[in-house]
Amino acid sequence: MPSTMGSTSRDDLSRAGGARAETASGTTDGTTAGSTNGGTTASTAQPGDVPLRLLDEKGVRHPDPALDRWLTDVDAGTDEARAALLALYEDMVVARRIDAEATALQRQGELALWPPLQGQEAAQVGSATALRGDDFVFSSYREHAVARKRGVSPVDLLRVWRGITASGWDPYAVNMATPQVIIGAQALHGVGYALGIQADVERGAVEVGDDGTAAVVAYVGDGAMSQGDVNEAFVFAATWQVPLVLFCQNNQWAISEPVTLQSGVPLVRRADGFGVPGVRVDGNDVLAVLAVTREALHRARTGGGPTFVEAVTYRMGPHTTADDPTRYRDASELDAWAERDPIARLAAYLRAGGLLADDDEARVRAAADAVAAELRAGVVALEDPPPLSVFDHVYAEPHPTVAAERAEHAAYLAGFADTDADTDTEADTGAGTTTTGSAGQGADR
Repeated sequence: MPSTMGSTSRDDLSRAGGARAETASGTTDGTTAGSTNGGTTASTAQPGDVPLRLLDEKGVRHPDPALDRWLTDVDAGTDEARAALLALYEDMVVARRIDAEATALQRQGELALWPPLQGQEAAQVGSATALRGDDFVFSSYREHAVARKRGVSPVDLLRVWRGITASGWDPYAVNMATPQVIIGAQALHGVGYALGIQADVERGAVEVGDDGTAAVVAYVGDGAMSQGDVNEAFVFAATWQVPLVLFCQNNQWAISEPVTLQSGVPLVRRADGFGVPGVRVDGNDVLAVLAVTREALHRARTGGGPTFVEAVTYRMGPHTTADDPTRYRDASELDAWAERDPIARLAAYLRAGGLLADDDEARVRAAADAVAAELRAGVVALEDPPPLSVFDHVYAEPHPTVAAERAEHAAYLAGFADTDADTDTEADTGAGTTTTGSAGQGADR
């Protein structure tokens, strides 16, 4: 088998590449040949391969009755509708500002690592806005905008990446699990939680109102679609018809491998094989993402079972700050996707409709800068936890092996003259109930 990184494979992806499809509005479907269309060619394209879209690259709004019915609140033309649209815009701008500040903090040595989200703001903000408070989210390590929408503070987004705690926030306080680093594992976690919702309903532990049950959204990337956990999640979700939305942000690159090398067809078609409804949406169109996710969540809450959403977007930055995308990505690809920027697209739509004035933009920029300043000050002020706190909460109850290992490490640390090791009596007994302080918040989550 030829190397996927060889010059032939990388320069000529015809065996997996695709033709650009035209939408009814005369614009392209947001994909580029050989890198985004998931293997579709002109002769094999199906209707569902063209991503659903309401805002084109220029910010022009195109009607779609099937999607518009889920957007009556933002299309109403009222002050409330304008406020809702401006909130979407501000959430995306702030998310990008947080991402830029976190990247700078990592480059300056304040964070160990950071996985950027630039380019994926619409996919995250649009889908997260569709959630209810009682819904639960399972994510990968890049859904910072989703976490912020769920109520996670900017500083808590970065605790883990500073390397001072095992968990940045209490999942039950915001109904969102802390990020999963194991690729695709969160898909199974989401199915399990959704099964729990079903079980609670069946045993009468919760009442089901007119708006249905709670639902679950599990976020995965295009690279996770080749993982066994994700495919098993599809099987269980379809078998038990759980209230789940499996949301794939297809950002075109699984670290250094393009999506076209793992799938000969658009990822949305994978759902067909499991009997799960699938929809492909322009992930840089926040309104289309919002509409599609609302419909999928409604189906989940009202007994319609799972839905798979493929949001076609693009990762503008590196996979993480430890990555150098210039080694595997052509600059022209970035230029093409820069023209589809999700924030610029929504801003153009709002300006054209007289909904985004200069003072609105100034206010949003000021809000984003304030969040960034809060983030920087909070991260720099974080304190390292006591060295022996790493042994806390390994088990819920005292464990002799952990106690022995803790005592051994305490003795090792005591051998350094400048080390103030935590050698309290609980370290010897293995009670494991020491408090790690504010910097260690979440270690037991």
